[in-house]
Amino acid sequence: MWQLIKEDVTCVFGRDPASRNVFELLTSYPGVHAILFHRLNHWLWNKGLKWLARFIAYFARWITAVEIHPGATIGRRFFIDHGIGVVIGETAQIGDDVTLYQGVTLGGRKESAGKRHPTLGNNVIVGAGAKILGPFRVGNNARVGSNAVVLEEVPDGATVVGIPGRIVACRDASGEDCREQIQKQSPEFQSYGVEQDQINAEHEDIALLKQQISELQQEIENIKKNQKLGEKSNRIERTGT
Repeated sequence: MWQLIKEDVTCVFGRDPASRNVFELLTSYPGVHAILFHRLNHWLWNKGLKWLARFIAYFARWITAVEIHPGATIGRRFFIDHGIGVVIGETAQIGDDVTLYQGVTLGGRKESAGKRHPTLGNNVIVGAGAKILGPFRVGNNARVGSNAVVLEEVPDGATVVGIPGRIVACRDASGEDCREQIQKQSPEFQSYGVEQDQINAEHEDIALLKQQISELQQEIENIKKNQKLGEKSNRIERTGT
């Protein structure tokens, strides 16, 4: 337990450039507080002290703005950045080295008992405001972009964006080549589940669209000028006759 807690605290230094020292993390990071409370609550839940676990979880939600059901299973070195608005359901399962940003929901889509919430593999990053809903798996090394709504299984190494979520990178069926591609292109930690190459590509697309719009506007202006010249020429011809 103590080793888990130590890893939960120290892993923040590699993912949040604003972090400075352990004292600061323990006193002013709600995401760290949330996982520390959950370690205790999950232990109580498994010991059969379910009401006590729920009550402490309720108190933790009040002071951290993060709601984690005591029944959720969370792996090592888990980090919630900013914290506010994160919801993790009872049957959610989270692997090692996972990062969630603010507003993320790991929720269900059915009211019946049993597995209702998603399973996240190792080294998954879920961007701010993303919703992952249902009892399916999000594979190892996957990235879920900010505000995406994911309703279907995500293969290893895939990047998912949009509503509903769609895979925009690493479509390899086996998943192995996909992981290698991610390691080559983005060896560093990717904030908010968005790769720098994706951001650059989007900027290039926007610049191209702006250029095309400018060219179309110029063509429209030329057409208007030609029409005016034609109308003026016709008036001169009619006046001359």
